[in-house]
Amino acid sequence: MKKVVLAYSGGLDTSICIPLLKEHYGYDEAIAVIVDVGQPKEDLKEATERGEELSDLYKLIDAKAEFVQDYLFPLIKANGNYEGYVLGTAIARPLIAKKVVEIAKEEGADAVAHGCTGKGNDQLRFDAVFRTSGLEVIAPVREMSLTREEEKLYASEHGISFESEKRWSIDENVWGRSIEGSELEDPSFFPPEEIYKWTSSVANASKEAAIMEIGFECGVPVSLNGTEMDGISLTKKLNAVGGKHGVGRTDMIEDRVLGFKSREIYEHPAATILLEAHRDLEQLVLTRHELRFKDFVDRTWSELVYQGLVMDPLFEALNAFVDKTQERVNGTVHMKLEKGAARVIGRESQNALYSKDVSFDAKQEQSGAEGFSLYHGFQSSVFWKLR
Repeated sequence: MKKVVLAYSGGLDTSICIPLLKEHYGYDEAIAVIVDVGQPKEDLKEATERGEELSDLYKLIDAKAEFVQDYLFPLIKANGNYEGYVLGTAIARPLIAKKVVEIAKEEGADAVAHGCTGKGNDQLRFDAVFRTSGLEVIAPVREMSLTREEEKLYASEHGISFESEKRWSIDENVWGRSIEGSELEDPSFFPPEEIYKWTSSVANASKEAAIMEIGFECGVPVSLNGTEMDGISLTKKLNAVGGKHGVGRTDMIEDRVLGFKSREIYEHPAATILLEAHRDLEQLVLTRHELRFKDFVDRTWSELVYQGLVMDPLFEALNAFVDKTQERVNGTVHMKLEKGAARVIGRESQNALYSKDVSFDAKQEQSGAEGFSLYHGFQSSVFWKLR
């Protein structure tokens, strides 16, 4: 019996893939797998009902803890950011693909599949992980070049019913929420307030500023206002508090892997707060040379995640470097959330390289700097003499 395991979401694309995999690809059994990385409960419920109805076997995997521990914490340590995008969807896709492969091997499947089109980034993220498994990789929507109207017609012919199509395309997990589609495709279109679910507008944000302190150990957030919290709870709390203060909205033009430019809108309060706090703490405890080199490493790390290349050997090497630098990233960062902004207002660490005892306010022999000053800019002075 030929089996295929599908990365299932409950949407139109992946729902029509189930009968397509049987009718057009000749598989006897289609297994639908949905991976919970923090999607809304109502979305998971709807997807479960549809998946159980359409597939031969349906599996719902709770991967939220693994998502935070093995994907979001490394992202924070590497200051994950691609062109201003905090990689919410991008960082989740490799984990989803990994879980699909695990189920495929458990079930003795011959192939893995996804419902991505041939225009977006997700196809590449799934493919890059899938192809390391040795299993056949199938992408029905892409391979058959199906249009949205053709998908709807096929669904109707096979009794797959959907309520009227939603105006906006939403992708959500514990790290962020993306909104696209419809009029938002026009970069000049002003997004209506209705698209936002996690964040208040600056005009409607809380009037009272919020002061908080975030504790870090080895680059990982471990406490909020002195109370130790697990990663999921801390992230959810910061999403709630930050959202009330209008923190974490991004409206940007993004360069996709295939070369397309796209208009993207994101909500990510916790990500904004944690990344700002983490970068500031690094500035306190790492040397200038570490910071400069790590800035290059962080950008490369983020590009690999965006492209879906987390299985590349370079990604493993970058993580090893990042982990080494984070051994000293311990301390507390004090943040102020107010009217859309998340600002650092204080920081402290036992590993701080700053010391008030050697600051320029302290009494010291200033003439010692004269020798350094003599050769500082030496090549520039020679240039101007010869000019």
